[in-house]
Amino acid sequence: MNPRKLLLDSFNAAIAAADPLLIVPQHLPRPPRGRTLVVGAGKAAAAMALAVENHWPETAMLNGIVVTRYGHGLPTRRITVIEAGHPLPDAQGEQAAREILTQVNQLGADDLLLCLLSGGGSSLLSLPVAGVALHDLKVVTQELLRSGATIQEINTVRKHLSAIQGGWLAASCRAPVLALVISDVTGDDPTHVASGPCAPDPTTYRQALEILERYQISAPAAVMDMLLAGKQGKLTETPKPGNTVFSQVENRVIARAHDSLVAAGEFFRNQGIPAAILGDAVTGEARAVARVYAALVKEIRHCGHPWKPPVVLISVGETTVTVNGNGRGGRNAEFLLALAIELDGVKDVHALACDTDGIDGTEHNAGAIAAPDSLYRARQLGSSAATALADNDSYTFFNQLDDLIVTGPTRTNVNDYLAILVL
Repeated sequence: MNPRKLLLDSFNAAIAAADPLLIVPQHLPRPPRGRTLVVGAGKAAAAMALAVENHWPETAMLNGIVVTRYGHGLPTRRITVIEAGHPLPDAQGEQAAREILTQVNQLGADDLLLCLLSGGGSSLLSLPVAGVALHDLKVVTQELLRSGATIQEINTVRKHLSAIQGGWLAASCRAPVLALVISDVTGDDPTHVASGPCAPDPTTYRQALEILERYQISAPAAVMDMLLAGKQGKLTETPKPGNTVFSQVENRVIARAHDSLVAAGEFFRNQGIPAAILGDAVTGEARAVARVYAALVKEIRHCGHPWKPPVVLISVGETTVTVNGNGRGGRNAEFLLALAIELDGVKDVHALACDTDGIDGTEHNAGAIAAPDSLYRARQLGSSAATALADNDSYTFFNQLDDLIVTGPTRTNVNDYLAILVL
């Protein structure tokens, strides 16, 4: 039995269960009497657009624009794919969002707006409201990403600084709207995927300001002025649940983390290893989550409770990292490094933590893999795991061990996959 191969193969099974080329065709509507405009944003946007093209009648009018991360594009014929900045917005994304909004405004009652949304769309579909510059949006986004705020909190702020997110895209459309959503957030609420361009927004300007205060974010003056004006009722709130603008809008989640968990669990069971699914809503600081998981693993390894080895613990979620150091690494590698420290060489325990989009934070790796001897091998190289964790330098730690997992863009995104194999 090769633990490394088992873990990698299970990750591939989780990714395959969220393949847009297989999932999107099952949810395509009939063409309308008029034309169909396809718009979208996210790391899966190009694959979703290609799936639409491959299964849309050649005689039916179809065109559109989708925005995806640099390096995540695919060749298409009828739908334009634009690559833009992620996790921080850039001018490419702003220009694409502006053009999308222009084209949506031209649709009529006989047309259809088909919106393709997936994780990463919040950054990629960046069109700041009047009075807020793209640079201001970029600054506040960067500070929020480093603060330890949850994605839901970050998106609450972004929705109130956007002219297209938080339901504004659907509100600007006179045609029926179908949004197909690949969820990368816990709870799978469409309002949090790509900051919900077609979904009602239950959050408020007041909450956005409270989030900035909670995490001590020094936002640019233009951002603070905008949010304060909104809190004081001087600006229109984002469209809320029950608003009539959503009467012809459907947000349909077509892929979610739970589907990938089921696929990974089935893979392990086919290999003769029982799978304990711990859920698809794992959140919290990566280090804190690692401590909890390590305690559970020790109980299993030493006491055979609540499961006897062999068993694999699998879960999906989205941890956070409060960045205090100057190192490199995403939340998955940080979780894994913290887990390795907590386990400190516990026998026969192997673990993998990877983002299903193939990108852990801002690095080129999906995540990493850890073995019982990871800390020992690092010490032989003169490296301290504790020092690396303190400096948020998990990337360097696992890179020197040749234990980074590099998949390249998977062109899907159903959150972070964690698997701990106890033999």
